[in-house]
Amino acid sequence: MNAKNLQTAAVLGAGTMGNGIAQVLAMTGITTRLYDIAPGQVERGLANVKTNLDKGVAKGKVAQGDMDAALKRLSGTTNLKEAIAGVDCVVEAVPEKLELKQTLFQELGNALGADVLLATNTSSLSITRIASVTKHSERGVGMHSFNPVHIMKLVEVGETERSSAAAVACALELARRMGKDPIRVKDFPGFASSRLGVLVGLEAMRMVESGVASAADIDKAMTLGYGFPMGPLELTDLVGLDVRMSIAEYLSKELGARFDVPPILKEKVQRGELGKKSGKGFYEWKDGAALR
Repeated sequence: MNAKNLQTAAVLGAGTMGNGIAQVLAMTGITTRLYDIAPGQVERGLANVKTNLDKGVAKGKVAQGDMDAALKRLSGTTNLKEAIAGVDCVVEAVPEKLELKQTLFQELGNALGADVLLATNTSSLSITRIASVTKHSERGVGMHSFNPVHIMKLVEVGETERSSAAAVACALELARRMGKDPIRVKDFPGFASSRLGVLVGLEAMRMVESGVASAADIDKAMTLGYGFPMGPLELTDLVGLDVRMSIAEYLSKELGARFDVPPILKEKVQRGELGKKSGKGFYEWKDGAALR
């Protein structure tokens, strides 16, 4: 199991995170198959990759030849067997539902040899529980990327008590090969990034709820005062309010009341105000940008 020898990968889940991971893998020189159960999602995922690369070319950050080569390496499918046939690595990026991830890992363990790296992009769930259902669970690790994947440098590599040294080393080296700067964390709820990031986001929501300041001003406090690249409320909109709420509910159960979901978040999710993807969250969104 050596990241330098990885030639073919499958990414399971063609949503925002999945298509971003697939884009970076393909740009790295790895033949990549993007899988999703929904045909429309696969098509949207591949279209998003092309749009991102087109923007990169227009800005002079991506060479046209590199874009063309990456798109040739990338394909999409709704057939799981086709997606994982002969792969060296699988990155699972489906919704944050433990049972769904376990079902996939069980299938992967039955279908793939012990030398295939199995990575989950989970941002908060137990990697141990996800990987426990698969054969050779020692090759199961976390590889949590950040949105937008083609820009953000961090990958959080999570290891369980059963993760082999070879699997962890492979995940770290693969992240570096992808141009990322990984950190290594143990399998605790929320790891390092979500545990801190969600807590800041929840407190920002409580401040909006209490009338301390507007969402835009709270975000400005964190970007100008603390050097955050994006404020916690705009980031919540980008990630999805429903996703953030699901993560907070899990962390509240695992780590205590400081992660309890604020009423304002519950109310917005109930109204369908899910952030960028619905056009409204803590901000209104137009043409992919938050309106202030």
